[in-house]
Amino acid sequence: MKLTLFDISIILSYLATMVMLGWFLRKKARQNKESYLMGGKKLPWYMLGLSDASDMFDISGTMWMVALCFVYGLKSIWIPWLWPVFNQVFNMMYLSKWLRRSNANTGAEWLGTRFGLTGKGVKGAHSIVVAFALIGCLGFLAYGFIGLGKFIEIFVPWDIVKDYVPFTIAPHYVPHFYGIIFTLFAMFYSILGGMHSIVLGDLIKYAVMTIGCIAIAAIAMIHLRGQHLPVPAGWDNPFFGRELGLNWTGMVDAANQKIKDDGFELFGLLFMMMLFKGVFAAAAGPAPNYDMQKILSTKSPKEASKMTGFVSIVLLPVRYAMVIGLTVLGLLYYNQLHLDNGSGGVDFERILPGAINNFLPVGILGLVLTGLLGAFMGTFSGTLNAAQAYIVNDIYLKYINKQASTKKIISMNYAVGVLVVTTGVILGFFAKDVNSILQWIVSGLYGGYIAANVLKWYWWRFNANGFYTGMLTGVAGALVFSRLFTGIEFLYYFPLLFALSVAGSLIGTYMAPPTDRDVLKKFYRTVRPWGFWQPVLNDVRQDDPAFEPNKRFRLDMFNVVLGIVAQLCMTLLPMYLVLSMHLPLLVTVLILTLIVLILKKTWWDKLED
Repeated sequence: MKLTLFDISIILSYLATMVMLGWFLRKKARQNKESYLMGGKKLPWYMLGLSDASDMFDISGTMWMVALCFVYGLKSIWIPWLWPVFNQVFNMMYLSKWLRRSNANTGAEWLGTRFGLTGKGVKGAHSIVVAFALIGCLGFLAYGFIGLGKFIEIFVPWDIVKDYVPFTIAPHYVPHFYGIIFTLFAMFYSILGGMHSIVLGDLIKYAVMTIGCIAIAAIAMIHLRGQHLPVPAGWDNPFFGRELGLNWTGMVDAANQKIKDDGFELFGLLFMMMLFKGVFAAAAGPAPNYDMQKILSTKSPKEASKMTGFVSIVLLPVRYAMVIGLTVLGLLYYNQLHLDNGSGGVDFERILPGAINNFLPVGILGLVLTGLLGAFMGTFSGTLNAAQAYIVNDIYLKYINKQASTKKIISMNYAVGVLVVTTGVILGFFAKDVNSILQWIVSGLYGGYIAANVLKWYWWRFNANGFYTGMLTGVAGALVFSRLFTGIEFLYYFPLLFALSVAGSLIGTYMAPPTDRDVLKKFYRTVRPWGFWQPVLNDVRQDDPAFEPNKRFRLDMFNVVLGIVAQLCMTLLPMYLVLSMHLPLLVTVLILTLIVLILKKTWWDKLED
């Protein structure tokens, strides 16, 4: 272990600061339900955007990205399209303001603005969104809990700690023990201070993380000076053909096996499938988690768009400075990192902790560990806040106690917070590993979310019954598919899953009458979506002949394309900088500058509430 007393003091100071933050902001958070769950919808867009970006900077995801960058080089920038990362661009250009115009507090409450509060399928649609959101939140809490524990175990081996603990813990439960310790800190400040302490805590964590990421990039550049990276031809080229074209033979032979195991040899086909799934997933809008809660917490639709655009700006360059820095150190000193997984193979996800532990100086090590620890706490607290919002707002206040006082609501938030954390920790004990949870969430849960949530935005005839049957068909089908097909195989069967979900949505829609016209008219006037809304537009114009529909489809799509290119440029910038690839860096800067100037005219100047 390389941790010094100075590094430990940095970590402890951060934890103490988080505890004090929750304690000092508890009175402000207790003013009312909206203040607790959404910061009173008064927080600046740039703080919410920075907080949202911080919530996406998790430990396990960063370890995965470093492993990808090591094996796939600059081509690894495309692989996060599996999520897809460019959903933030769709949100930025139009979906965030559409969502915020509803003035709802949760995704389930938003359904009332789209489908009304009565009618066939309304209760089912509301219930399935609440269930979906809670299962997703609990899954991510368990995912983060296990990932953090395994990460801490690398830097604080149990052999050093066990003599100071008055009880015995089995070796396979050591990560769970560490996870519980740091989960308690995150729970304390997020439950007491609500959204106020979450956002301010994320601001502090982002500042620490930024310093750490820049330091890692600088250290990597110093080590790389005068040396040649032992990588195959094409590693430093982000572009690709039908096949991946990387051959690690004679350098790191295990990387060839990883490429084969991942199923990424036919990279061109993989890209097309990621793009197909990604466009529909992005067009469906944000899932009901912390991302949606941050959008709904903004002051206005205009600020919701600005907030979402800010996320990529503050997240990608900083995160990828760390990713490429650790990758360079891993490549230069591969044999010193001891990446053996215990069964004769190589665990490339251990590059991040291995490089941090071996090459960061005193102080910088403490800052980086504090930042990564804060990344867990930020993701954890944001997810917890979303779960509290759904249980209190969409279950307790809707079905149990509609007239609850502010004091009672805050007390319920405290109790629900403790219950949700306890449940997430228990699930973590039953989970096989981090990857099993993540695969289940991404494939089994979110795989079935897409079709119904695309149709709800763009087609007037889609109703609550269609939403309910579409979600049910999609999620059930995705869970079955995720059991039959593992890894990347699931992606290739996505078109079939999507077709099943669309069929379920259409059958459910035509088994029930259309949504009440007054509900549709109010939604259309308020949200102002483009798409297949002509019958509703005709009804609105009967009341208001001067009403003008949203004609921004082409402009929004043009901006989406530019935004995705800009997002890729912001990812490549720190990579080219650390690798000292000056000409590609210059070209990237010029392209990014041109896109910024265009978007200033086509997006920023045209933002409206």
